[in-house]
Amino acid sequence: MLKFLDEYQDAKVARQYAEAIKAITIHPWTIMEICGGQTHAIVKYGLDELLPKEITLLHGPGCPVCVTPLELIEKAIEIALRPNVIFCSFGDMLRVPGSKIDLLTVRARGGDVRIVYSPLDAVKIAHANPSRETVFFAVGFETTAPANAMAIFQAKQQGLQNFSMLVSHVLVPPAVEAILNAKENRVEGFLAAGHVCTIMGFTEYEPLVQKYHVPIVVTGFEPIDILQGIYMCVRQLENGEAKIENQYSRSVSREGNRPAQKLIRDVFEIIPRKWRGIGQIPNSGLGLREEYAAFNAELRFGIADHQIPEPPECISGRILQGIKKPYECPAFGTKCNPEHPLGATMVSSEGACAAYHRYRRLPPREKESLLKEK
Repeated sequence: MLKFLDEYQDAKVARQYAEAIKAITIHPWTIMEICGGQTHAIVKYGLDELLPKEITLLHGPGCPVCVTPLELIEKAIEIALRPNVIFCSFGDMLRVPGSKIDLLTVRARGGDVRIVYSPLDAVKIAHANPSRETVFFAVGFETTAPANAMAIFQAKQQGLQNFSMLVSHVLVPPAVEAILNAKENRVEGFLAAGHVCTIMGFTEYEPLVQKYHVPIVVTGFEPIDILQGIYMCVRQLENGEAKIENQYSRSVSREGNRPAQKLIRDVFEIIPRKWRGIGQIPNSGLGLREEYAAFNAELRFGIADHQIPEPPECISGRILQGIKKPYECPAFGTKCNPEHPLGATMVSSEGACAAYHRYRRLPPREKESLLKEK
């Protein structure tokens, strides 16, 4: 096993894996990586350009900021605009466009919008400001759910009455199944997100492998991780196999983090959830349980029933489903850019459009040099 970060970015080893993939590839295959962090690594280091032409990589709905629907962004903006509210969020969410403005604009207009690095920071802010409402925008996959659950649990234990969460948690396995059931689906194998599986393990993927006969490889985020994950997936496809494999064994076990899973179950329940540009996916989200309803910002501020349609000009939904690549969007790099985004995929640090806009303008040689030759 490799021990140091630079070993996972070694250009020589990366080319060896690329050659190994080429050596076992006979048929064309289409593989989707689920994680936006993996997408950025693939585009940044030009990993897809090292692969044989038979291998096509598609970018999946693995960016939690990107899949947060417009109506939840609008709810966040509405809450943040209210007097006597301190609205707390991770930084990525501030530039996600709503129908007219974003949270950064709310802050520029005098709204008390604060960037925090943990939901527990928001709990501390609520403690320090007992006369004001403090709201945390809880966005993420299973990875961030334990910390958000802990914040709610602590707020209840401490009797905090001025703290609530606007919850937009989504779950990966139902999204994978939605992709496999889609009429336009082309995906034949998946690279599963290693950080999600660090929390949840990978038993949830076993029914999908059996039902759809599709290989799923739990994969890390560095170039060597990803190339090894692709190799393992292609090897299964060429052998006619479909099983779970764990490339990211240095972090992931089959069972995952059981205490974290229990905390999630204690605070949250599984609900249907809308995904931006995709629509509602059954059993694909987390919502607060009834016993924690007092901390539900949608109920506290009376906005639970607000519904807003997605903008038709942004094709982020089709990008998140692997149907289109960012450069196939007519607005990419022109009407839609990091300074004036049409959708979240252009502003999130894990968004596919942001990755292509930032890295695909580099010439191939310059991209390859980002891998470190040992």
